[in-house]
Amino acid sequence: MNEDIFQGYKGEALGTLKKYNVRVWGQAMVNTTRGPFNGTILPRAENDDDQHIVMKIPTGYNVGIDIKTIIEMEETGYKKANYKIPEKEFPYTDNLPAVKLFGTGGTIASRLDYRTGAVIPAFSPGELYGAVPELADICNLTTEKVFAVFSENMGPKQYISLAKAIGREIENGVDGIVIGHGTDTLHHTGAALTFMVQNPPVPIILVGSQRSSDRPSSDAALNLMHATTAAGHGDIAEVLVCMFGPTSDEYGLLHKGTRVRKMHSSYRSTFRTIGDTPVATVSRQGVVHIKKNYHPRRKDRSVVIKPFFSDKVTMLYYYPAMNPDILDAMVDKGYKGIVFVGTGLGHVNKELYPAIERAHAKGVHMYMTLQTIWGYVHMFVYDTGRDMMAKGIIPAGNMLPEVAYIKLGWALGQSDDPEEVKRLMLTPINDDITEREPYNGYLVYQGGIPEVEDFIKRVHK
Repeated sequence: MNEDIFQGYKGEALGTLKKYNVRVWGQAMVNTTRGPFNGTILPRAENDDDQHIVMKIPTGYNVGIDIKTIIEMEETGYKKANYKIPEKEFPYTDNLPAVKLFGTGGTIASRLDYRTGAVIPAFSPGELYGAVPELADICNLTTEKVFAVFSENMGPKQYISLAKAIGREIENGVDGIVIGHGTDTLHHTGAALTFMVQNPPVPIILVGSQRSSDRPSSDAALNLMHATTAAGHGDIAEVLVCMFGPTSDEYGLLHKGTRVRKMHSSYRSTFRTIGDTPVATVSRQGVVHIKKNYHPRRKDRSVVIKPFFSDKVTMLYYYPAMNPDILDAMVDKGYKGIVFVGTGLGHVNKELYPAIERAHAKGVHMYMTLQTIWGYVHMFVYDTGRDMMAKGIIPAGNMLPEVAYIKLGWALGQSDDPEEVKRLMLTPINDDITEREPYNGYLVYQGGIPEVEDFIKRVHK
C-alpha cells in the first residue's frame, strides 16, 4: 500500500494499519481488549509515538487506541476529509456597527493541522465568516493580527502595542473592539489594558476559548458572537472580559478587567468576578446589565492612552518558613517593585523583616495583597501588620494579586517617586479597589453539603 495513505504513522502503529489494510481517513471497526470502537482513522502528528492509532468517533471526539489492545480491524469505507475552514467574503451591511478584532494568538476559530497535531487559528474576516457565519448578522468585522503568541508569552511589550493599537482604532471611528486572547493570562492583559487605555468611548472586549473549535464542546464560536455583540451593540465602554457564564450555552458574562480571574483549568465557565458581581450578561439578543454603575458608551473619539510598564516588578507568594535570601536576591537583581501575596489579613514571618528593611532602604516599592483572593488587606489588626507597614510595605486594599502586580509595573513605568507611585497604586481605577464587597460578591458553594446538593438539584450549573 502507498505510504502516503498512512500520514504520520510509523513503526509498530504503521505496521498494524498495513496488517489490516486500513488507511488514514478510512472508516473502520476496531475490536480491542477494551471493547469495540468505530470511526475515522486520523493522521498522526509527525512527532508522536508509534504505539497508538487515532480515531475520530461519532461524537466528534478523538480517541487514541493502544495498538497492543487491538484484536482486529476492518476498513468499512473511505472518505478523505478536508479540515481547512472555508473562506467566504465577509459581507458589509448598512446600519451594523463596525467592530475591530485584534488577534494575539489565542484560538477563537480554528482548524486542526494533523501533520503537527496543532490547532491553527482562523483569523481573516473571510475565515471567521466561514467558521462563524452568524458574525455577519452582528457587525461589520475587520481584523488585524497584532502578534501570534501563546498567552503565557504575553507581557509588557505586547500590552503596550495593544494599547497603542486600540487608541488608533478609536480615533479612526470604530464602534467597538474585540481582542482574541489565550485564556491563561487573559485577566492579566485585562488589567493592563484597563490601566493603559483609560476613559474609552467604546467597549473593549477580551475574549478567548477554553476548548478549540474542532471539539464539539467548543466555546469559541459562542464566545466570539457574545464578544462582538457586546463590542458593537453594548453600551458599557470599559475593558471587559467576555467568557461563558454557566456551563451551558445560555449566555456569557462581562467581567471588569480589574476584578476577574481564571478559576478552573478546563471548565468553559472558568472566569469569575472576584469580590463583586459581573457587570452584565450577554447573549445574541444583547447585553443585560447586572451592575447599575458603569462607564457608558460615548460618541466622541477621546481616549487616554498611558502605555507605560516597568519589567522590574515581581510577585512574592509567601509560604511558612520562607527565607529572607529570596527577597534579598530579588533586590540584588534590580527589582524595584514587589507585590507580596501574604497570608490572612496580609502577613509574612518575622524572619523576613530584616530583608524587608534592606529592600525599603534601597528604594524598593512594596505592596501587600492576599492569598485568600477575596477580602481586604488589614494590617492594623495585628502587630505583624503594623510592623510591616513601619518597614515600608503598603496595603493594597482588595486588589487582586495579579492586578496589583500589573498596576505596580504600570506605575513604575511612569515614576520612581514613592509618593507618586503610592498615589497611582491606591487611586482606584475601574474598581481595582472597592470600598466594600457586596454580600453576593463572595459565593463559594461546597458540594456534599445537604442544602447545597438540594440547590444543585433545583437549578443548573
